[in-house]
Amino acid sequence: MSASTRNIIAWTLQVLLGLAFIAFGVKKLTVLPTTVAMFNNLGMPSAMAYIIAVAEVLGGVGLLIPRFTRLAALGLVIIMLGAVVMHATKIPGGIAQGVPAIVCLLLLLAVLWLRRPVAATA
Repeated sequence: MSASTRNIIAWTLQVLLGLAFIAFGVKKLTVLPTTVAMFNNLGMPSAMAYIIAVAEVLGGVGLLIPRFTRLAALGLVIIMLGAVVMHATKIPGGIAQGVPAIVCLLLLLAVLWLRRPVAATA
């Protein structure tokens, strides 16, 4: 794959994922009491609702800033791994309801792979 093709694919994924995660986080923040209640029902502390919501917004913004892309993607991968585990173990509907989290996880891993450091060729 050429460097320019890789760059176009990476930027497309970064923009789509960035906007999606900003929207996910903002939604959690706008209905914060509901979000906190959901996290509590899953046996998680209330503070996790705040942390996850803010991390999603910051991660989404980070995907759009080249200097922070890999760090943001890595942080969001950790959040998505947690989401997949929660869907598989505690959230009603099981892993079938977790398909969006799995898709986001795979796309974030693709961004990490596409933005990996590559050796310059002569």
